Amino acid sequence: MNLNPLPSTISRNGGCTLTGALAVTTSVRDSITIIHGPDGCSHHNFSLLHATLLDNDCMTVPRVMSSGLGEHEVIFGGEKALLNAIHRAAEEQPGIIFVLSTCITDTIGDDVAGICGHAGVPVSLIPGSGFLGGNFETGFSNALMALSDTIRTSTGPPLPGSREKNGLVNLIGEKNLEYEVEQNFAEIKRLLSLLDMRVHVRFVHKSSVNELGTLPDGSLNIIREPSLTHVGDYLQKLFGIPYVNSFPVGMTGTLLFIGETAKKAGISEEEPVQKERESQQQMLDEFSDLAGKRVSLPLLPGSPGYREICEVMDAAGLMVETGGIDLPVPIPFPVGTAGISRMLHGWRRVLS
Repeated sequence: MNLNPLPSTISRNGGCTLTGALAVTTSVRDSITIIHGPDGCSHHNFSLLHATLLDNDCMTVPRVMSSGLGEHEVIFGGEKALLNAIHRAAEEQPGIIFVLSTCITDTIGDDVAGICGHAGVPVSLIPGSGFLGGNFETGFSNALMALSDTIRTSTGPPLPGSREKNGLVNLIGEKNLEYEVEQNFAEIKRLLSLLDMRVHVRFVHKSSVNELGTLPDGSLNIIREPSLTHVGDYLQKLFGIPYVNSFPVGMTGTLLFIGETAKKAGISEEEPVQKERESQQQMLDEFSDLAGKRVSLPLLPGSPGYREICEVMDAAGLMVETGGIDLPVPIPFPVGTAGISRMLHGWRRVLS
């Protein structure tokens, strides 16, 4: 868990539009991503991505190519260079080829969509230009929606009528570059098990093209965070799948998450919510030694996570006072009850 009290996790929360798109496309196991632009765009973003993956103990080298635009292509157009790159990628027989446009290719006016549409192989085009205000999140959501379109094209429209509530849940937009992506996934699995539901597709985290193609079989989507609500709306429009718009944060938030998920699934929430309330109390009992400790909270009222942090501090019996020990605030806020437990372990180390 990142317990740095300052919001300095730039490689995970900000940056270039290309980096955001690559965080999605390189997590499709049998894919190749082509960055249509100068080699510098590819080198910079690949290096950042690779370093972050290594920091997360991921030794897999993403398959990324560059169309390698030089001075000649910037002046006279780079469409031929893109077509050649697509053909080279196709020789590797990937499950899918992603093409990411860049600021340069948008500026010079390359017909990237036209080349991708007539390349003779399946290609998913993702807008990666950020010079008009795009950022990491823009590229991330662009990639999710472009891949959704590709799946929609291959599967056809959803059947009319109400969607069967089969207990299969898709996770949408997991933060592939955050430290605790697998711990958060395990917590969502645990909470869903209280409802006799299970994860179907991780859209997208270390998934194959064939696995992603079964996305429409799910009966409910769970979005990683509210900033991706527009992606949830888009998937609901394409496939008719309702969604919950955030992973659970905070103690009350986790109980509300169970209730909302149960409601969307058409099942009773009473028993699962009670079980989780008991689990939360057991967790707090494990940290009873923290009660009465004098602490200071480096968050202003209204800041993201302020309400949830205050709730945990109050439940653990911590005393907020001027001059108390500063408690580190994790960014992003931990997911579910298990995430809160990890945060309390970190606080215990600070307070001991």
